[in-house]
Amino acid sequence: MSGTGQQPTVSPLTAEQFRATAAAIEREVGKVIVGQRELVRHTLITLLAGGNALLEGVPGLGKTMLIRTLAQVIDCTFSRIQFTPDLMPADIVGTNVIVEDESGRRTFRFEAGPIFANLVLADEINRATPKTQSALLEAMQEHSVTVAKTTRRLAEPFFVLATQNPLEMEGTYPLPEAQLDRFLLKLDVPFPSEDELVEIANRTTGAEEPRPEVVADGQAIVAMQELARAVPIAPHVTAYAARLLKATHPNDGNAPPMVRSYVRYGASPRGMQAMILAGKIIALLDGRYNVAFDDLRAAALPALRHRLILNFEAQAEGITTDEVIGEILREVLPCEQ
Repeated sequence: MSGTGQQPTVSPLTAEQFRATAAAIEREVGKVIVGQRELVRHTLITLLAGGNALLEGVPGLGKTMLIRTLAQVIDCTFSRIQFTPDLMPADIVGTNVIVEDESGRRTFRFEAGPIFANLVLADEINRATPKTQSALLEAMQEHSVTVAKTTRRLAEPFFVLATQNPLEMEGTYPLPEAQLDRFLLKLDVPFPSEDELVEIANRTTGAEEPRPEVVADGQAIVAMQELARAVPIAPHVTAYAARLLKATHPNDGNAPPMVRSYVRYGASPRGMQAMILAGKIIALLDGRYNVAFDDLRAAALPALRHRLILNFEAQAEGITTDEVIGEILREVLPCEQ
């Protein structure tokens, strides 16, 4: 499938086909990525929700390999953008160049940038300046790119997976809150266990490299995205998502003491949208065609952890957003219908 902006024709999909395709994708990605099952699952959830993911982890944990393998498995185009301080917005979205035809006349021709792909890896995104980081905003939100007053649609599916290194902070530009909010989920990449390290060595230092098979295409992914949005959610379950979100705000009456003490600003409504979309996909993957309270709770950490802004007291005491969200999940209980 090409990244030229052509949209695939979507065929109807059943819930059983959804689960079978998702399981096949996870199985093939697992041939290359050792362990990291939760990371692979959440990355797939983000793709099927039509969102974008932010991965945070130290170098060498397979973040680049994950999205490259995923692109191979679903037969979609892939591009990698290495963010550096001297990267310019035109290096991402493309630019108009002057070309000369056979008659000697000069005209402008658009040269597409690496953003014109189905799966885009924005590697070490926090190393680029805010001006360059903002070049992704329109693509992430609208699935389109505007250059010289001309708007060009990006091919579907479109998925940005951005990475950032939590260790080397010198010479980096933390992502603005407005851009962080556009990532559906923020995923932490854990360090492998000893057994997983041994398996990584066996797979990567031997004579044969694991080769995943293609089990889906762009059209199948778009159909899965449409089916996911069609999953029903009961009003009282949606209300619980709203209560969880409001509890992240320190001035809310249901906010736990930890939120009032350590949170400066709570999550935006996009946090609730992320919980619900991820919850719908979790339900489908579990063989259910309705969203349960536990689906929202399972999605709460990756959906909210990058949307909370902690105050100075939290930073001084080493309190993390994950700890705050864990307290919210313990204190804010669902109300049955």
